[in-house]
Amino acid sequence: MPSVRLARHCVWCPPGEPPVNDSPLKVASAAAPAMLRRVKRPHSRLSALLRAATRARRHAYAPYSGFQVGAAVLAGGRIYSACNVENSAYPLSVCAERNAVGSAVAAGHRRIDAVAIVAGDGRPAAPCGGCRQVFAEFCDPDAPVVYASTAGRSVITTAGALLPDSFGPADLLAAAPRPAVIVRDPSRSAARVRGARKRKK
Repeated sequence: MPSVRLARHCVWCPPGEPPVNDSPLKVASAAAPAMLRRVKRPHSRLSALLRAATRARRHAYAPYSGFQVGAAVLAGGRIYSACNVENSAYPLSVCAERNAVGSAVAAGHRRIDAVAIVAGDGRPAAPCGGCRQVFAEFCDPDAPVVYASTAGRSVITTAGALLPDSFGPADLLAAAPRPAVIVRDPSRSAARVRGARKRKK
């Protein structure tokens, strides 16, 4: 199975800052070359998205895991960023990626054009399965997704590569039931119903 060497330099460091000298990541995937061809034209705002995700990460509320995550999405030409928010009732914790998407949706957008995530100190932390499903809801399959560690190592991929053959809106629309037809009984007119109520009193 072929492996692909991905970016080891800091694609979001300020100009003039030396790159990180970590060893490159290797991603084993039979579809990796095709994936790289699709993202050879990464969105011109990926660096800005990573910076926004880095800033948002500083505000992460993670008192239980200590694992801080920042995410930023591009929608309608604007950047929406967010952090992860944990809760003492663990299932109520919300990922940074979903918070960022929710911010964009609340602003009226229904399409996410690019995603950036910053998490992990050494190896970049990939988005969880739930967040990948949310990307599938709002992103085109070729929408670029970059996730990076705080040390600067980064991986660039696409929403479709993160969750191939995903379940999505088209599946529900294809199976949508026909609306129910309400058949009204003409013998039960509004006047008759009112009369029946009065007799009961």
